[in-house]
Amino acid sequence: MNFSGKLFIVCIIGFFIACSGDDKSQPDPVDPIEPVSENIYLADPTIYFENGTYYLYGTSQGDLENRGNGYLVFTSDDLTNWEGPSGNLSGFALRDQSAFGSEGFWAPQILKQEENYLIAYTANEKIGIAESESPLGPFTNSGNSINGDLDQIDPFIFIDDDGKKYLYHVRLDNGNRIYVAEMDDDLGGVKSETLTEVISAEEDWENTENATWPVAEGPTVFKNNDIYYLIYSANDFRNPDYAVGYATSDNPMGPWTKSESNPIIHGDDIEKSGAGHGDLFWDENNKMQYVLHTHYSENSVHPRMTGIIEMNLKDGNIVAKPDSFRLLERTIE
Repeated sequence: MNFSGKLFIVCIIGFFIACSGDDKSQPDPVDPIEPVSENIYLADPTIYFENGTYYLYGTSQGDLENRGNGYLVFTSDDLTNWEGPSGNLSGFALRDQSAFGSEGFWAPQILKQEENYLIAYTANEKIGIAESESPLGPFTNSGNSINGDLDQIDPFIFIDDDGKKYLYHVRLDNGNRIYVAEMDDDLGGVKSETLTEVISAEEDWENTENATWPVAEGPTVFKNNDIYYLIYSANDFRNPDYAVGYATSDNPMGPWTKSESNPIIHGDDIEKSGAGHGDLFWDENNKMQYVLHTHYSENSVHPRMTGIIEMNLKDGNIVAKPDSFRLLERTIE
């Protein structure tokens, strides 16, 4: 064997020795741990967006109800990957021990006033307003509801350009009916002389079962080009035809004109029964999004699930995009 042949054999042996050494240095392969997620079970949801973070609140459903009374909060930076519950009170932003109410914590709304955050909410079929320095809580109040002698639910506070504050809400009076009243500047109550009924369920799509207790509820109000828009839901929430419509007015006190396009969101459009009772928000790209709940399945109302759907304004009309609908999921550790 000549010199080049011997050199070739030495190189081959060296290569196998080197490879053998590398194998011994590598750790045993480990199967990757895939994150596990599940649907978020919040009814009557609302989303508050600030500084790149979305905060999701609602009426607890399913296993979330076992955590206690109050409002859990989930967070996301992209509307797709949700974490939590992340509230400062063991996952809660508001707990029954720190604010008015002992049961029936439904349909919250979050807004910011000056440097603090407010939550308007239902408990014991009354309306409470609590305050916090953070959207994660803890939200607290004096332990009293506003206008406590009345049964009323589903509050939504709208602050107009002139600073006047309005409380849209639902009163239980021969049906669920949406009212509005101007609020005191300190949000401690309403000016009773301004109380006005604005929406009741009277059209065919709003009472498909011809119920003796018609339901209009879940108001959300916004203003665009001097037109006020009131988004609401109709039918009993257990009805598969629970759906979303809207009305417009040139004054926050009304009168309101219902859209001829109603309902703008119905379960048939998104292949989910019982779609409704949500809240409007603008995402980081300034797109209109509506967060809402649906039934669990065609055969089961509970636990209601949380989803979002895109909306836009076209020629002054609210248009929903059924193809954009999706359920929200949270990561489970």
